[in-house]
Amino acid sequence: MLNDLFPNVKMDDMWEATRETFYMISISVIGTIIFGVLLGLLLFLTAQGNLWQNRWINGFVATIVNVFRAIPFIILILLLFPFTDFLIGTIRGWEAALPALIIGAAPFYARLVEIALKEVDKGVIEAAKAMGATGRTIIFKVLLPESMPALISGITVTAIALIGYIAIAGLIGAGGLGDLAYMQGFQRRDFDVVFACTIFIVVIVFIFQFIGDILSKTIDKR
Repeated sequence: MLNDLFPNVKMDDMWEATRETFYMISISVIGTIIFGVLLGLLLFLTAQGNLWQNRWINGFVATIVNVFRAIPFIILILLLFPFTDFLIGTIRGWEAALPALIIGAAPFYARLVEIALKEVDKGVIEAAKAMGATGRTIIFKVLLPESMPALISGITVTAIALIGYIAIAGLIGAGGLGDLAYMQGFQRRDFDVVFACTIFIVVIVFIFQFIGDILSKTIDKR
């Protein structure tokens, strides 16, 4: 059926590009969750009136987050070329796109994590403190579980943004559907390839949005 719709498109190349896109999304989402949650917790916990109140640490982390959020992704990729080459050993291919994807998305998700944590009922936190709960217990038994629906919604939004980042990374040979659309579609003026890649990317976005909505509704007990 796909061959009938896009007779000029090599489906083997399309499926390979889709596989690379899923690899990039999967690994970058995991990295974004790890670093985004850590940064978000630091932003929340070191803010005034919270467990680890420290305006210097809070200011430093907030500055890092704001700086990396402000850099356009295509410029961030170029800035990270030396770091990527040192870490991965190359600046081309889907593996080389991962550092920029994670560094670009983690600060964005960190702010969503901070917002989710701020929405947790302060009465629940105070009750945990009154019962003698440690900071670790409050974080892992109160803050994160109570904010989980919002955290899942946030990572869903971030994952969809990452799909856009991956398409942009294709402009510099990072692999995936963006690379295929640019190299074999745009540069060769074969707009069947561009259109096919667009459809595949839209389908991937719908899949991630559907999964995120289901998980958020399942976990949200309110």
